[in-house]
Amino acid sequence: MSQAVATEPIPIVKDSDDVLRVGGTRVPLETVVTAFDLGATPEEIAQDYPVLRLDDIYAVLTYYLRHREEVQDYLRQRQRLADSTRRAVDQRFSQAGLKASSECRTPSDPARR
Repeated sequence: MSQAVATEPIPIVKDSDDVLRVGGTRVPLETVVTAFDLGATPEEIAQDYPVLRLDDIYAVLTYYLRHREEVQDYLRQRQRLADSTRRAVDQRFSQAGLKASSECRTPSDPARR
């Protein structure tokens, strides 16, 4: 007698910004993976992010454990993008430029209030 085993889709969805999100929520994959890597149990992650279903957390962590290198590559790519964005913002809005512009304002300047 053979029994059919149902397969469940992995509750990870890529949004319009190419960010992988968990269970149809706004919680990014890296949030769940980072919490797990820091020692949080699936139940603790569910407590910290009540919008996530516990079964989705288990499914995502199972996927992560079975595809660790692929997920780590994705996380490194996201970190590189974050670093690049941070550098671009720092260049555009340097602290020196902000300090100089604030020193040019007078005390009666409405922008200083």
